[in-house]
Amino acid sequence: MAMNLKRACFAALSVSLLLGLSCQPKPKRNRLDENHFPRIVLWAWERPEDLKSIDANRFAVAFLAQTLILKGEDVIFNPRHQPLDVSPETKLMAVTRIESQKQTGQRAALTAPQKQKLISLILQTHELRNVSAIQIDFDAASSEREFYRGLLQDLRAKLPDNMPLSMTALASFCVGDRWLDDLPVDEAVPMIFRMGADDRTIKNLLATGEDFREPFCQRSYGIAVDEPLDLKFSHDRRVYVFNDRSWSAADLYSISERIK
Repeated sequence: MAMNLKRACFAALSVSLLLGLSCQPKPKRNRLDENHFPRIVLWAWERPEDLKSIDANRFAVAFLAQTLILKGEDVIFNPRHQPLDVSPETKLMAVTRIESQKQTGQRAALTAPQKQKLISLILQTHELRNVSAIQIDFDAASSEREFYRGLLQDLRAKLPDNMPLSMTALASFCVGDRWLDDLPVDEAVPMIFRMGADDRTIKNLLATGEDFREPFCQRSYGIAVDEPLDLKFSHDRRVYVFNDRSWSAADLYSISERIK
């Protein structure tokens, strides 16, 4: 009787462990790592950039390819106007900036035709020379999140399976807001700079060794050249660096020293 009881307990424990293991969420893909995308990514915004001399094994470039403005039922297309000079070996990430009511002051209709127009224009950046990844930069308001979610889902379905899809994220999204959890992206890059009212709170939190709660926000982070930051993140996390002027040799040296 005692032996049978032990066997029953052991069997129950084994089933419990198996069920526990099977219920663990599978790690979500990170196509940037799969494609060996460099760990330091320089954001190149709408200004002339000469980055021919960077080490393509260490640096990638995320360049603003276009700005798409949602205004009423329209999508206003504003392509990049400034030159970007890089070596053929440099991996590029094409960034699409989406602006809506926050920037324009006019409510966007958020219609299905608008979404399809956005997807069509974003897919065109995938065809640009040397583009190895796509990034969306959209500070979506709460009322725009379902539209944004649908945009990302439809975009992911139309991209090649091995093409990384990245998004930027306000740092506040990553601290206590779980709406990012099931998005079909490879990373959400928390922008730890120009944070306004949240600046000191979030920087103090990260300085203690705390991390962002959202797993997608634990793969990379964004900083600015001119904002010192004390972080305790692991060294394998991808770093995006913003510069509010054209990149110079001095800026690149400064970043190289900060990110060892």
